[in-house]
Amino acid sequence: MTMRIQAALRVLAATLLSFGVGPPSVAAQELQVDRDAQNVVRFTSRTQVDEFEGVTDKIDGYVLLDGEPLSATTGGDDTELYFEVDLASLDTGIGLRDRHMRDDYLEVKRYPYASFKGKITHTEVSGSGGAHVTAAGTFTVHGVSMEREIACDVTPTGPGYRTTCGFPVLLSDHRIDIPKVMFLKLSNEIQVDVQFTVSPAGNRPGRKP
Repeated sequence: MTMRIQAALRVLAATLLSFGVGPPSVAAQELQVDRDAQNVVRFTSRTQVDEFEGVTDKIDGYVLLDGEPLSATTGGDDTELYFEVDLASLDTGIGLRDRHMRDDYLEVKRYPYASFKGKITHTEVSGSGGAHVTAAGTFTVHGVSMEREIACDVTPTGPGYRTTCGFPVLLSDHRIDIPKVMFLKLSNEIQVDVQFTVSPAGNRPGRKP
């Protein structure tokens, strides 16, 4: 787990204690992104003349649930989630394009992460044990935050969950210039597709932070 995520969890714990909230009940559940799983974040740009993807597996984050396991009643202020993607690790398959995208447009030295912080607002459980989950919160990239609702499909895997999400992002919403150079023609609308696994925080002995 990255230092940023660890710090966020420490702040959350300190805030709860400051309000006199003790340890979570036995029904509460904390899950973290399993960085050993096959996680993938894909940013796809499609224009009339070109299509390419930027891909990374550098996603980290956590989910706090108000119950275990995930159920139709999961949601509300007793849930919290936070995820971030390391934009400097995006790979489009062409080194020159990667450098221009990271340095000139995403400005990753100044804005290294895309992130989403929010809470679960609706959970629809399927008969197979999976669920369709909607989360509402703040999506931030390039230093600009937007209120978003993001829907994901969640399926049980071992003690945790496999999550698949997809949503569009407008570069203009986040004050990202749209390059017109020949080797980097970006669409204003970027499709973001994410697949990752979260596992119970205390279920991975021997993992290093």
